[in-house]
Amino acid sequence: MLLDELSGWYGEPRTLARGGCVDPAVTESTGLPLLVPFGQDLIEMHAWAAGGRWIGCGTTRTSDGVQTVVLIAKRAAPSLEWLPEDASWVYRVVAVTGWEAAGPHVVDWPAAEAQLGTALPSDYKRLVELFGCGAFDGYLHVYLPDTSHSDIVRHSEWLARWAEVHGNRQWEPYRLYPASGGLLQWADSEQADSFFWLTEGPDPDKWPVLAREDDGTTYRFDGSTAEFVYRLLTDPQQPFSTARHFGAHWFQSYGSPKPEDD
Repeated sequence: MLLDELSGWYGEPRTLARGGCVDPAVTESTGLPLLVPFGQDLIEMHAWAAGGRWIGCGTTRTSDGVQTVVLIAKRAAPSLEWLPEDASWVYRVVAVTGWEAAGPHVVDWPAAEAQLGTALPSDYKRLVELFGCGAFDGYLHVYLPDTSHSDIVRHSEWLARWAEVHGNRQWEPYRLYPASGGLLQWADSEQADSFFWLTEGPDPDKWPVLAREDDGTTYRFDGSTAEFVYRLLTDPQQPFSTARHFGAHWFQSYGSPKPEDD
């Protein structure tokens, strides 16, 4: 089906209309431009945000019966002018992506942290709860527990086993977690970049981010996880930034996390 094909490209869609009923909460920032051309003839519409575009797929009534439609509409960058100066970095990431989640993603953090043997940064956990499984700007793919899309617990365990056999040479001068102060990976990119926490000290909220290119070049960011994500999206001077490529930013949802098979 066309809807499935587009979902494979752009991720989980938002449903703006179904059965001829338009979601009353739809606004300019959540896909309204896709509805305007059809008026009362619209039956169904699904939407994806992708940079400065809305991608729409649905059905409408015509003189020849029901017809499938695919369209592209301009998507303005979400405004940040209303953000208070003391807004949290997590809230800023929500604002800059125009994200509106259907509901919180429930994660058993005590179980995940017990398996890892460490607490995790609080703003990372909040990002996961708000956004779920997916990628920022189709680029930065965040790991989370209990999912088939790069489970953070299983990936950490796999890397640790790999390092036991092959050593830590490719991460020098660092070592992998669970070594003291070791690297704990929390994200990767479509370009094979890797993003770690440098687990220095007992407070995970103070762990710096270490970003690593495929050739081993590293960049240390002494700020929180959510601040790193926000600056990656908005600061063109930051290494790994997507702001050099996109004027409007988005989150590509992979849908509800599904546990991997044992």
